[in-house]
Amino acid sequence: MFGFGLIGPRRGRHAVRGSELAALSLPIGDDGVVIGADQQQRPVTLGLSRPAPYDVVLVGGLWTAQVLALRAAGAGLRVAAETGRAPAWASLVQAAGGGHPCMVTHEVGRVAPQGPSVRGPVLGVRDCGMRPPRGRVASAPWQSVLTLLPYVSQVAPRLLEHADLVGIQRVSPDEAATVGRVLALPDADVEALSSLPDDVTLWCTRGFRQYVSIRATDIETALLGAPRRVD
Repeated sequence: MFGFGLIGPRRGRHAVRGSELAALSLPIGDDGVVIGADQQQRPVTLGLSRPAPYDVVLVGGLWTAQVLALRAAGAGLRVAAETGRAPAWASLVQAAGGGHPCMVTHEVGRVAPQGPSVRGPVLGVRDCGMRPPRGRVASAPWQSVLTLLPYVSQVAPRLLEHADLVGIQRVSPDEAATVGRVLALPDADVEALSSLPDDVTLWCTRGFRQYVSIRATDIETALLGAPRRVD
């Protein structure tokens, strides 16, 4: 009968000789931020605490970017949001901190150095419109940067080409064609991009593609509302 206080399995003790200790290693570091579930309902994680610069470009809505920022803060990253619409971030910043400044907004072009380190990794979020200006928020060791583009603008191809990871939410057929050319997507993915649900993102690297559904929690929905592509 199953219940509390069960006796453990009868197995041999796990032991190694002293001479074998040097061969052991433990996976210490960032396990990743859960960004949603794949088509088989398995959790998908994204490692944002990295010892090397890491650039992410998201062509999508503010809702998705804010959910990712909130989850990054929950995973222990400090979030610096460079934005021209601070009021849209105000309630999230207040809720995420819990009395601690783990998420802060800055005016566009006025972000101070964040001092990222292995003990204090940073996620910079650039919410600066369709043509984000060159700013001080740049990827660095232990500082990843997420650039949000509401649509595929003239500067989008350059940003997509240089990104380590690209997320694409629903876009128009013309925008999908542009994205498809830049990222060398199959025709089926190009066609799918113009009909994606509000909570689905196609995440792409140079050799991998995956559709991910965010699956907002009750707390995220209470703070940010229902998933939406257009703000």
